[in-house]
Amino acid sequence: MIRHPQQGETSMITRRAFGGLAFGLMAAFPSFAAELDRSQATEIAKEAYVYGVPMVSDYATIYAFSVNTKSPEYKGPFNSVLNIARVFTPDDKGFVTPNSDTPYTFMGLDLRAEPMVITVPEIEKDRYFVFQLMDLYTFNFDYIGTRTTGNGGGKFLIAGPGWKGEAPDGITKVIRSETQFVNVVGRTQLFNADDLENVKKIQAGYKLQPLSVFEGKPALPLPETEWIRPIAPAEQKTNPEFFDVMAFLLQFTPTHPSETAIRARFEQLGLKAGEKFDVAGLSPDMKAALTDGMKEGQKQIDDLRETLKGDSANLFGTREFLKNDYVARAAGTQVGIGANSKEEALYPIYEKDDKGEALDGSKGKYALRFKGGDFPPVNAFWSLTMYDLPGQLLVDNPIDRYLVNSPMLPNLKKDRDGGLTIYIQHDNPGGDKETNWLPAPAGPFMMAMRYYLPKPELLSGEWKSPQVERTE
Repeated sequence: MIRHPQQGETSMITRRAFGGLAFGLMAAFPSFAAELDRSQATEIAKEAYVYGVPMVSDYATIYAFSVNTKSPEYKGPFNSVLNIARVFTPDDKGFVTPNSDTPYTFMGLDLRAEPMVITVPEIEKDRYFVFQLMDLYTFNFDYIGTRTTGNGGGKFLIAGPGWKGEAPDGITKVIRSETQFVNVVGRTQLFNADDLENVKKIQAGYKLQPLSVFEGKPALPLPETEWIRPIAPAEQKTNPEFFDVMAFLLQFTPTHPSETAIRARFEQLGLKAGEKFDVAGLSPDMKAALTDGMKEGQKQIDDLRETLKGDSANLFGTREFLKNDYVARAAGTQVGIGANSKEEALYPIYEKDDKGEALDGSKGKYALRFKGGDFPPVNAFWSLTMYDLPGQLLVDNPIDRYLVNSPMLPNLKKDRDGGLTIYIQHDNPGGDKETNWLPAPAGPFMMAMRYYLPKPELLSGEWKSPQVERTE
């Protein structure tokens, strides 16, 4: 059994009745007290916070979807196929910035006992689908789908970091993960409301089996685990219990050769894989050092987001692509955890209007226009989705419209030049504008554009997304 000590038990971090900063540090970190002062502890806490944001955020979703059976977001146990035979609505709050274009298929893989085999059926050539494989670091380490493996179907073996076996006959591809847990996020294109039954049939063909079962043998049992509660999203930026969750998760993420030094620095702070980080036992000075580090780390993330001005293309991808840029990885998590790598989809984010002012449905009305003959160059489809702030969730509205996308074009009103104007505001614009209305909340909001299978001119930046213009 993997055991995580409970509060009050003997652990790496113990409380002592010493006064003063130096003694507080000795109480918290007896092995490293001579090496750390408060500024050093703050600096390491900053690094650890930025490094840990993706896995701590990801764990909140994993816990809600596959561990906490009482959660309204619970989808089913690990190593099962969790098809959502509908698009997401404002009632879905399991993770931020969900899409509402494609019915999802979720698979939470626990690879500690053995690999899992994903079976994908043959899918018609003109229907886009993708299975995004994301590890605990939130690296998109591989893909199954239209772009990478085609629509001809196949059987894909997903192995954890410790597996050294041989793939049996019939396996199309072996895919290896750095971490013991993997989120598989599947998206199957829905052409229109009448197409849902076709999507359900495709989803029914998605299969997931332990390797042993694939080979006709009984499945190996999963290790028992004492799961800890995740940090609530509203507290992830400020609650020092963040570091306890991070320490718990590090046991499932073997140290990558490029990260030996930084993981050793984390141990100076008491962050050891699988060991209790006893925040309650820290001195007030040390708690302050941790919260200061979190604040400084969050500022790094916020500063990067500000400089990007909505361009999130380089925040998601493999370890090799991101080159251990932990600030970029954390920014990607907070912009939209689970977003695809840019070759699969681009996600320009709209947070400000053409005058540089924050978008707010209580203060303004807006429009976004594609000129005639100048729609987004994609090989699949595009969409523009509305989210509230700070929650970054879909927005409830009287017409149940959460996005405008290219499959809707036949039913939208075109401009005289054949282009399209989308009206973005809280109140119904009325008349023929209602057809093109994307309802906004009566307050701050953001929008995400999605370009699935972007063409080269989109990837290169030659084609530019239109601005959101304030109309009044």
